[in-house]
Amino acid sequence: MNMYKEGLSEITVILPAFNQELEIGTVVLIAKRYAERIIVVNNCSSDQCSEVAEAAGAEVIQGFSGTNKNLSLRKGVEAAKGADILVTMDMDVCRDPRLIPEMIKPIREGNFDLTVGTCIGRHKRNHESVHLIKNKKTEERPVGFLAISKACLEELDLSDVYLNSIRSIMSICERKKINAYHIDLQEEHEKNLFKAYKIGVVVPAYNEELLIQETIEGIPDYIDKIYVINDSSSDRTGEIIDRMTDPRLVPIHHKVNKGVGAAIINGYKYALADEMDMVAVMAGDNQMDPSQLPRLLFPIIEGKADYTKGNRLLSKEMRKGMSTWRAFGNGLLTLITKVGSGYWHITDPQNGYTVISREALEDIDLDSVYTYYGYCNDLLIKLNALGLQTIDVAMPARYGREKSTIKYSAYIIKVAPMIFRGFLWRLKMKYMILDFHPLVLFYILSMVLVPVGFLFGLWIFLQKIVLHGSVSANYPLLDVFISLMGMQLLLFAMFFDMQVNKTTSLNYAKPN
Repeated sequence: MNMYKEGLSEITVILPAFNQELEIGTVVLIAKRYAERIIVVNNCSSDQCSEVAEAAGAEVIQGFSGTNKNLSLRKGVEAAKGADILVTMDMDVCRDPRLIPEMIKPIREGNFDLTVGTCIGRHKRNHESVHLIKNKKTEERPVGFLAISKACLEELDLSDVYLNSIRSIMSICERKKINAYHIDLQEEHEKNLFKAYKIGVVVPAYNEELLIQETIEGIPDYIDKIYVINDSSSDRTGEIIDRMTDPRLVPIHHKVNKGVGAAIINGYKYALADEMDMVAVMAGDNQMDPSQLPRLLFPIIEGKADYTKGNRLLSKEMRKGMSTWRAFGNGLLTLITKVGSGYWHITDPQNGYTVISREALEDIDLDSVYTYYGYCNDLLIKLNALGLQTIDVAMPARYGREKSTIKYSAYIIKVAPMIFRGFLWRLKMKYMILDFHPLVLFYILSMVLVPVGFLFGLWIFLQKIVLHGSVSANYPLLDVFISLMGMQLLLFAMFFDMQVNKTTSLNYAKPN
């Protein structure tokens, strides 16, 4: 079935819209480059969506209450009679009209009557994380574009098509013998979207001669700058970095080893000087999968977070390749960091695969950040004290030829006191200087009563059992009272801390 005729050229784009005044104007203006008519079907928006669309040059018709895409499309089709090619675009899935030429090309060339463009929309990315956690694979992706020839539109009853499902569309086309073509727009959509931002990547490297080149060559094309910090490596890492010709590369060489935290902070400073909008961290051992980077960038682009980080601990499948000892150490550090940082939803705090916004970097005193491996824990503490939002992004662990040099026993002994100091600083800054909350008093009292109760109970035990001395019968009761009071105050403090931090505790692994 080849219904397309050469010479027909009128293209009409239908945009169902609901409360999208912030983006509708830009989408309409760009879409006008590729189409003669833009029809916005306004589904009873409560904002200025209609006014903005009209100002941008679109025809606006009133749709239905709610966001039923089938009803909106049917109404738009009725208003678009006479168009040679009809294109519908779901802005909840794909907001880039520059993909319209790619959608209509197969129809223009006469090879197909209908094309379907899919990618993971902003409201579906959470579900992608859930699929990762459950180790569930699915090829189903939301439909962002649908392009239909005029003749095909006469044959196809759109009321029978479930527009949210490519399976439904392709099944009906097969039944009606309509030549349909599926285009996966995910990669192209991401590239076009990211081009609107300046994105940098910081790559700390110490003795990574085997993997540093592979790491840098794997960084996506949409990245503007790559800040590679050679932290005084004793192998050929610096030499390999210097001979690479990637124009995005900014080589930074430390004359003395300063630690991974210091290397990353130095990279952040260079990125701030270059006015990067977002800055990612990808270790020089090729442990960070570049295909996961968009999932860290999107929450910041969409205004849901100031800082995003990977999380490998949410399921057994995602921890594949991680040793039991490493998983245990990570779990223990997770518990300590939850209390210290106030981000009770955060897991896997040692995951160095992160993205931070420029605004967050400008707010943080970078010179005060811990320079050892515990920099990531310290950074979380500082972000929380300033009321910034963080998000965990579920992703599988990736281990290859790299070898971890972290000794968790020594690591925890060194980092735990730093987290405790950071915890005290967070209480002072967040609940006494920037604002006031009585939970700080509960924390302080519990930190006095719990140790006192423990030491008093230990003294009673030694006196009565070991030394066979005599103690007052009231002492054990007093000790129980002190200990219970301390624990109760601690639990109250933690509960209030969780409540305060709900506004900055989002998790991208959970569906809306």
